[in-house]
Amino acid sequence: MMVTDTQRRELADTGYTVLEDYMGQAMLDRMRARVDQLFAEEGESAGSEFRREENARRLANLVDKGEVFCEAIGRPEILELVESVLGPEFKLSSLNVRSANADSSSLQPFHVDMGLLPDEKGYAVCNCVWMLDDFTPENGSLRVIPGSHLWGRKPQDVLPDVYATHPDEILVTGRAGTVAVMNAHLWHGGTANRTRRERRALHAFYCRRDIPQQQYQKRLLRRETQAGLNGELRRLLALDDALNDELSAAGSGQSGFLR
Repeated sequence: MMVTDTQRRELADTGYTVLEDYMGQAMLDRMRARVDQLFAEEGESAGSEFRREENARRLANLVDKGEVFCEAIGRPEILELVESVLGPEFKLSSLNVRSANADSSSLQPFHVDMGLLPDEKGYAVCNCVWMLDDFTPENGSLRVIPGSHLWGRKPQDVLPDVYATHPDEILVTGRAGTVAVMNAHLWHGGTANRTRRERRALHAFYCRRDIPQQQYQKRLLRRETQAGLNGELRRLLALDDALNDELSAAGSGQSGFLR
């Protein structure tokens, strides 16, 4: 597929755009199978490379855990949209799966990713949500406030209750295999999964090259994984970037709301 002017405009003006059925069935099946396998293998330690979240399961450090994940982060259409937000100098910050538990109060507060606001250089963060299950109003889909990425403020500094429903919020829904690309300064959060099945998504999070990675890829990736990556992926992961080593060795791990 080709990125359209409408998608670029949506991302610039509303803060997100949706690529319906982007993955294709084959890639969706591969990713679902690997995610389920990893949850089974890692058990209670799943997501331990980053942080835990009540009422949800997580996987982290996924570049190290399967070719299908490496394929996802380097898709040209995704990178083109990320570049439209961040400019040409960006890197992968983290790659995680979040599964909202069934029948749970898995509501997230409105937040901006890594707690960052745009600065004199522009936007700093962009997140891509790969829907591994249908996102519906009932099963924990993403809620956003369109245009809030333009306000230059954090929701916790404005809203009396960051968990409450906002009159301008909308739900980002879609069929499994869809990808939502979001300016991560947009006020957003996951909603409660009120169904009897989990709701899974892959989160590919990118940041400007002068921002610390949320998860320091060079430290996390096994040597054999790093050795097998091509030059484009090595650059995307900032594996040979002295500035990233300086920034991320001390500054990784920040989240918009997880502690």
